[in-house]
Amino acid sequence: MLEGYLKFVRRFLPSPFSIAIILSIITFVVVLFYAVYAQQKASVTEVLNWWQAGLFTPSLLVFAVQMMLMLVLGHILALTPISDRIIQTITKHCDTTPKAAAIVAFSTLCVGLFNWGLGLIFGAILARKVGEKAVLAQQKINYPLVAAAGYAALMIWHGGLSGSALIKAAEPGHLAQLTNNSIAHLPDQIGLSLTVFSGMNLFATIGILLLVPMALYFLGKNTQEQIPEITVEKPNGRFDQTAFLLGAEKLDNSPWFLKSIGFSILAFLVFQMFSEYASPLDFFTPNNINLLLFSLCLSSHQNMNSLLTATDQAIVGAGGILLQFPLYFGIIGLMRESGLVAEISQFFVLISNEQTFPLFTYLSAGLVNIFVPSGGGQWAIQGPILIQSSTELGVSLPKSILALAYGDQITNMLQPFWALPLLGITKLSARDILPFTLVMFLVGFMVYGLALILF
Repeated sequence: MLEGYLKFVRRFLPSPFSIAIILSIITFVVVLFYAVYAQQKASVTEVLNWWQAGLFTPSLLVFAVQMMLMLVLGHILALTPISDRIIQTITKHCDTTPKAAAIVAFSTLCVGLFNWGLGLIFGAILARKVGEKAVLAQQKINYPLVAAAGYAALMIWHGGLSGSALIKAAEPGHLAQLTNNSIAHLPDQIGLSLTVFSGMNLFATIGILLLVPMALYFLGKNTQEQIPEITVEKPNGRFDQTAFLLGAEKLDNSPWFLKSIGFSILAFLVFQMFSEYASPLDFFTPNNINLLLFSLCLSSHQNMNSLLTATDQAIVGAGGILLQFPLYFGIIGLMRESGLVAEISQFFVLISNEQTFPLFTYLSAGLVNIFVPSGGGQWAIQGPILIQSSTELGVSLPKSILALAYGDQITNMLQPFWALPLLGITKLSARDILPFTLVMFLVGFMVYGLALILF
């Protein structure tokens, strides 16, 4: 079964960038035919203009940069000395496969709730360190299972503080911008108290935090073990360079210069959170989260050179967002200007009711994520449809947005795109971890589905 699944992924699922291009072409052709069907008399040139306008929509380009920063800053934070000390402390308790899988999963899930980029890299490094510890002790463990546990952040992140749809919905005026002011009586924003900290999401989050580590613990008791085939990375030797530094070079190597700026920004943000917002939860918008991450990066790195070195490593992971997001924005422009968004929304209204619409959204979001492996890109495409359909059916917008978030994040366990950084760090292949992420998918699928039904 596993071999068949792997062959299917390799044969029918091209790279995410290729998928974005293919989806753009398909949408362009569909819009052309729909224009004829709807008697819009739109020429090829006009449809191309719709696509171009969507491609460079200013508000959506801002969104792309916000998501890139969130990934890069989270990665930079994972490369700080304090993160390394936390990881070393955790690995001390990972002395058997069941314990290691459960501890790595729980730790990674908790970090993923704060930031998806940080959780992704933190989990990968943690799994690698567990493997290195086993090599040094010549201890047999199931290293692929531990690595799969390190990927757990991607099945919970969208319901956390960095969830693309949730934090964009919390941004004043975003819902109106996304729907091009075509829907009357939309709320100006939907705060995190109604999404991240809602009863339904807390139920789902606690369920995942308990059941996923438990499932991996029992898997660890019944799997084959061997000594990991990885080399132990030795820390770079350090020596005092201050004697060789001149003038401004000493500033770049000064820990106090960087940390004083970081702590100053952090203090300002804490003051702002409790003095300028009706509720501290209203503080968490994309820009504020990124500034918070930036201040933590400045506060946690040793000096400016350390920060810039970490940035060079982290920024590589943002290339996919930089190239793919504008293509998804072009798809939005095509669908919105042609009227397809309204047409698809009407279809969901016809086949759904107030009870079933969140479940349809959950399932469709999971399917879309296989082909659009980006929560931000998916929100940009499905968001307008979801908002219009929810409004017409009288469904709670926060619940619908969470349904999309759940569907998007759970199928990350089937789609290995975001696992690429983890696979690079752990020196494993997708073939190694997919059997275990499939189990994580099944557990998460039931938990999120149950939350949507009960609430």
